[in-house]
Amino acid sequence: MKLADKIIRLRKQFGWSQEDLAEKLSVSRQSVSKWESASSIPDLNKIIRLSEIFSVPTDYLLKDEVELPSGIVEDRDVQVPKVNLNEARAYLAAKEKIAGIIAAAALILIYSVLPLFLLLAYSETDGALISSDMAAGVGLVTLFLMVIIGVMAAISTLKYKRNFEKIEESEFELDYGVESILDEQAEDYRHVFVFRLAVSVGMFIFAVLPLIVSSFLTDLEWILILMLCLMIAIAGAGVYILVPSASKHGAYNRLLARGDYAPSRRAETKLAEKIGAIYWPLMVAIYLGWSFLTMDWHITWIVWPIAGVSFAAIMGLAGLFAGGKK
Repeated sequence: MKLADKIIRLRKQFGWSQEDLAEKLSVSRQSVSKWESASSIPDLNKIIRLSEIFSVPTDYLLKDEVELPSGIVEDRDVQVPKVNLNEARAYLAAKEKIAGIIAAAALILIYSVLPLFLLLAYSETDGALISSDMAAGVGLVTLFLMVIIGVMAAISTLKYKRNFEKIEESEFELDYGVESILDEQAEDYRHVFVFRLAVSVGMFIFAVLPLIVSSFLTDLEWILILMLCLMIAIAGAGVYILVPSASKHGAYNRLLARGDYAPSRRAETKLAEKIGAIYWPLMVAIYLGWSFLTMDWHITWIVWPIAGVSFAAIMGLAGLFAGGKK
């Protein structure tokens, strides 16, 4: 077995990412990636340090014919599924497709209130051809139809997930050379993700400005409703930009065991997913219930920043409680 393969095998036996090993060796992650792709080899000092970290003789690292020594803890060598380059690319493509559908579904759900608001605004203008009751009726029917379409679109993505249970639901290893290829692609995409994230956050912040400014300039209800529609339209566009890029960035992290998917953070990520599965639908129900009962849509949006801060606090408390039980 070659040195590159031995480093990969030992690192994964210990459950470390490339970043983890690089930190222990005081080198860059790129250096570890080059060693594992056999594009370079560690110097003698690093070989000695590797033998100390992994508790193996230097002969095992330097000589291809030397087998795994008996000193290695054999129960670490758990057989896990392998993911080749084609499977990794198929997973990334599927995640991108799923994210596109989810983004469209989210946009439909967010925009579902726009026909109602626009019809109500129109009914308040001079010479309107429909009454406010008719506008509310047609708007509500349209809202429910759009919600049904959005929910059905989101549910339709479940059929794609069954093909990637090996990656999504279990531990796995990347085939030789795949990690370095994905690492370069992830680094290239990181710049795209950061840019789209900045654009989306900027749109979320800007979205409330037209409504706030117009509330100081006029008391006309139909103008305020139009500004509310503009706020929702801008925020929805921000979500549509953010969801696919965040999903693809997360898919790279999942394949490379980084970020939220690093070994040290897997328990925290799973806990967040379980809590989020209950928390965010509950927040949507609270938002819609409050909004429809009061029709104060220009106020009820405050649910979302409060929900975001509260979720972070809940996750912090859950982490402390989980840590205290260990």
